[in-house]
Amino acid sequence: MKITAAVTHAQGEDFKIEEVELQEPKANEVLIKVVASGVCHTDAVARDAGLSPFPVVLGHEGSGIIEKVGSGVRNFEAGDHVVLSFASCGECENCLSAHPAACVRFNELNFDGKMEDHTHRLHQQDQEVSTFFGQSSFGTFAIVNERNVVKVDKDVDLALLGPLGCGIQTGSGTVLNKLKPEFGSSIAIYGCGAVGLSAIMAAKIAGCERIIAVDVHDARLELAKELGATDVFNGSKVDVVEEIKAITKVGTNYAIDTTGVPQVVRQSLHALRPLGVSAIVGVTPTMEFDVHNDIMAEGKAMIGVIEGDAVPKLFIPKLIDYYKKGVFPFDKLVKFYEFDQINEAFADSKAGVALKPVLKIS
Repeated sequence: MKITAAVTHAQGEDFKIEEVELQEPKANEVLIKVVASGVCHTDAVARDAGLSPFPVVLGHEGSGIIEKVGSGVRNFEAGDHVVLSFASCGECENCLSAHPAACVRFNELNFDGKMEDHTHRLHQQDQEVSTFFGQSSFGTFAIVNERNVVKVDKDVDLALLGPLGCGIQTGSGTVLNKLKPEFGSSIAIYGCGAVGLSAIMAAKIAGCERIIAVDVHDARLELAKELGATDVFNGSKVDVVEEIKAITKVGTNYAIDTTGVPQVVRQSLHALRPLGVSAIVGVTPTMEFDVHNDIMAEGKAMIGVIEGDAVPKLFIPKLIDYYKKGVFPFDKLVKFYEFDQINEAFADSKAGVALKPVLKIS
């Protein structure tokens, strides 16, 4: 079938809205009519750094309605409202022990541009077009393996839900699934974009007594306070480590870095108390740090967390339930754009004009 998609033809190029051919779903796959898709920093990195072969249809925070199911699909039917998340094999040790984001085939299934059977579903004339994150949601329709698909309630605006599949899941899941902070503990969140603000909301749900937000934009810090931060610091104006040590007496129990900025990563470690844990979720370049003084000498830990260590089929419905109860108001992060405004949405995201742009596709 012919669909409309935002195609990236070469590294760093703007998106082009073009006609693409999409094949029928094969075994264990579903055809999704995409309603909306979040714009994520990972899409920008993929475009600018070439994470997947070109040409490619990016997009990995899709939401939509099932149009058709392939053979072997048992748990979905046409008309179901769904959120799309990352691809995993479902068979390796990590998948089977409820850590699909650490799937041993994660990079292959999400970035190599092919489906699980090593074939393409997208074509343009005689050229194969890469699929991204097993979904390519920057298109009017998408073919997705049923493992990537999460059924959601029909009483919530479907256009709002796409970002739950990656960015919002990453921030909230890092708190609720991986760090699991004790009631009354302290946590510092570095970077108040969509991922960091999702972590702040989750920390409030978890019962953290002190939730410290760090950013360089005062407007974001104001929103952080509205969403649950007890203390905020502008990292461009104060010594963050000194301020955190002053208000906590000894440092935080936990930290999350969403920025990927080496100096900020170090701050997340330096402002921990002994035995504290810092979770790194940002894309960080090569950097140096003092293993003895920064980590070992005080029994600290630095860990990497992918996709909030979530099982999306279980975790995303929980986030929607929290949203319905009014304790996870992630809609405050979202700004909607029409599909043909995709390049504007990416520019606004980079400039900090929009925390979580969402493209309305159909």
